[in-house]
Amino acid sequence: MPTHLDARVENATGWTIDALWSTGLHAGSELAEVAAAHRALSDAERAVMFHRTLLHRISSGEFHVDQALFTRIHRTVVQLQDAAVHRDARAADLLRALQPIEERNHEQQVYPGVGLLRSDYTALVALAPGGAVLREHLLTHRMSITAPSGGRITWPTLQRLEAQGLVSRDATRSLQAGQPIALTDSGRACLTRRTTPAARSARTAAVGARTTRPHRR
Repeated sequence: MPTHLDARVENATGWTIDALWSTGLHAGSELAEVAAAHRALSDAERAVMFHRTLLHRISSGEFHVDQALFTRIHRTVVQLQDAAVHRDARAADLLRALQPIEERNHEQQVYPGVGLLRSDYTALVALAPGGAVLREHLLTHRMSITAPSGGRITWPTLQRLEAQGLVSRDATRSLQAGQPIALTDSGRACLTRRTTPAARSARTAAVGARTTRPHRR
């Protein structure tokens, strides 16, 4: 069951939801916690959808209006409220699990001025040899990006790179057939910047430390 935090999870972890569910539980403790929390939220979202669908059905005119129907509607509304409260609690658990990852991602920006994360930079490297293809699954409507290099690129990552003008996509083709993705001139320029601001700062600090070190007599 999709959740309202799917894109945020993929953005923070760099994993698609399918990959997170299949392998995330066996990864490091931090990622495993996110995978477990997302599963719990998905189950809670399914419960909300079930009671919501049931309420729609029993109030659609299919059943005779009598006291028994009122009782059933009231019971279903209460169950829906409880399911929503449980869903919100599971969402809060997931956000707590994501917080350290998101904070670390923010600290690991390669180019803070343009908001390019290290995961974005890795995606650019994966796209550099021969681009990639974006496809939408016909049934689940999930987006998948496949690159010849085998690199993993998530839909939120692609959206960020597009917004920054680092990649271009041939939107004239259908998503089911596949839309080719390629680096723009700006994207290629990012790959040629071998020294990041963080690396330069660290190098400057190291040089400063060496120059201020007292000489031995």
